[in-house]
Amino acid sequence: MIATIEPGNISGSTIAPPSKSMTQRVFAGALLNRGKTIIHGAGNSEDEQAALNIIQQLGAKVIFNSGGTIEIESNGVEPISDTINCGESGLAARLFIPIAALCNKAITITGQGSLLNRPMGLYTGILPELNVAISNTHGHLPVHIKGPLTPVDIAIDGSDSSQFLSGILFAFCYAQAQPVISITAHDLKSKPYIDMTLDVLKKFGHSVMHKDYKEFSLYRSNQSNENKITEISVAGDWSSAAFFLVAAAIAGEVIVSGLVDNKLQADNAILGVLHDVGADVSVSDNKVNIRKHRLYAFEFDATDCPDLFPILAILAACCKGESYIKGVHRLFNKESNRAESISEMLENFGVPFSLEDDSFCITGGRQLQGTVIDSYHDHRIVMAAAIGALKANGPVDILHAESVNKSYPEFFKTLISCGVTCTIPH
Repeated sequence: MIATIEPGNISGSTIAPPSKSMTQRVFAGALLNRGKTIIHGAGNSEDEQAALNIIQQLGAKVIFNSGGTIEIESNGVEPISDTINCGESGLAARLFIPIAALCNKAITITGQGSLLNRPMGLYTGILPELNVAISNTHGHLPVHIKGPLTPVDIAIDGSDSSQFLSGILFAFCYAQAQPVISITAHDLKSKPYIDMTLDVLKKFGHSVMHKDYKEFSLYRSNQSNENKITEISVAGDWSSAAFFLVAAAIAGEVIVSGLVDNKLQADNAILGVLHDVGADVSVSDNKVNIRKHRLYAFEFDATDCPDLFPILAILAACCKGESYIKGVHRLFNKESNRAESISEMLENFGVPFSLEDDSFCITGGRQLQGTVIDSYHDHRIVMAAAIGALKANGPVDILHAESVNKSYPEFFKTLISCGVTCTIPH
């Protein structure tokens, strides 16, 4: 699908979609919760649907109620299928590989599209230590596992992604027999996402403590998890909201509601960046109001929030001066190689940039060019390009624009509701 975005202003209000990262974690917790879980405000993106399908294949019963709530009843991992498909969701794969290993049934975990190229090899080394047989294809999906997983004290490399540690934490909390289990994490990245995992586990009654994100101690609960009812509300997604907040800063005014100002979502950091560049920012209750203002260059380390990189690149292109965004090493194993897809996006927009050590150096303040952007089937490149188009001197065509369904199916509909001229096939 090709989407065409016309330059212009943006004005309006919207509600942030539910946090994709939190929704998937809550689904994982609901599968492992021996009882009923009532979820308010879960998302419906392709990644979230993949996670919901997975927990059903692993034995959970799902009921959709009027008003948007979801009830999940589970008795733990009791697979009804020997194959689990994670779609294109890296988080789902890394969460549910160790969770699926909790049972003694042989299971194949696979996926599709770009997920088949994303690294999963860390589990090849770890799971055998936990009594799990595993085989895979050169460190990628599909993987074949057979448990049951037995928690023991282990060390884990967190340099590639914190998602592996999140998966181990979920599995350990629900299989723990010893009073205390310790996990040592080396070079852990994206620490706020671990905070989200720990917060969800706490909501399900599990206690995990850590020392500077290096030593994690899991304490066995003395409470029975049988027939337990847990009720959880999913917060709005800062990752998705960031695109509209930046759109307002460069091209108008937007109010985004449904955002809780806390640090459980790494991409909450966008708010501080917008303050720093000079955007007109106001926050009240759960609403963020951003207005266009003269913008100046910034420096930001995106190592712990690499999903912000594409939209930060667009923001930098619209800020006067040279901006530096650090953390390029986190961009290689996403839906696209984002170091390359961001570079091509900036080049096509006519934005001067360079790669220096681990940073993008972007010279902003010039007129962006009307162009064609290949998203490489990457949802965040699609959305970043659409926002950049607002400041172009002509229309911008975005290839593979349907990729937004991975995280934000309503993205183009919301753009149009805020006065942006979009042409998309129906």
